[in-house]
Amino acid sequence: MQFTSEQRLDDGVLERDFTLGDIPGILWTPASAPASASAPVPLILLGHPGGLDKMRPRLAARARHSAAEGFASATIELPGSGDRPRSAAAEQARADLHRVLKAGEPVSDDIVDRLVLPLVDKAVPEWQATLDALLSLPGIDGPVGFSGGVISIGVRLAVVEPRIAAAALFAGSYVPRAMFEEARRVTVPLHVLLQWDDEGNDRQAALDLFDAFGSKEKTLNANMGGHTGVPQYAGEAAARFFTRHLKS
Repeated sequence: MQFTSEQRLDDGVLERDFTLGDIPGILWTPASAPASASAPVPLILLGHPGGLDKMRPRLAARARHSAAEGFASATIELPGSGDRPRSAAAEQARADLHRVLKAGEPVSDDIVDRLVLPLVDKAVPEWQATLDALLSLPGIDGPVGFSGGVISIGVRLAVVEPRIAAAALFAGSYVPRAMFEEARRVTVPLHVLLQWDDEGNDRQAALDLFDAFGSKEKTLNANMGGHTGVPQYAGEAAARFFTRHLKS
């Protein structure tokens, strides 16, 4: 991991850009974060739908809120997003998705599989490599949470990465049928946010996925409104969820 820039935000949070190989990312640490590993802070991995530059203001707002609660936060660019190399297969799947949506046709399982499964297969090992690097830094340690982003990435991480202790997932993206079986193997505490009128999300599929999760503790926070209409109190509920499970 190589840090490429840093700035101190007006609330004292330290924001540092980094690269891990060819993967760009951002790390935010609280103003009061220790300079050594003697009293490290927990870490939240911030998921997003891709396009790190465009998403940066929203991610920074989430990170600053988490920093106020005593958490470090980090994110990385998704494969095929931003300035990262594009996949011809993913671009074709995305074009097929836009075509059927424009025509008002249902989105087939084939399109969802081609769009999402290769992304999950590539992104999850990158998140794990990033986690290795982040947890080697002074002042940052587990437990680790995963928040938001492409829900299938969060499901896979919760299954294969033992350092993930809790996850707050956003039911706002297409989910391959194969992920439902993986969801049954998830055991960490979950907080799932669902926008009831999200025009880009299959509400019934989101409810079925929630039902499939194997976690003994799982909470569904459903609110009226579209994809970008998440109420402030819903975010505050997710923050309390992480405080309960990562700082106990």
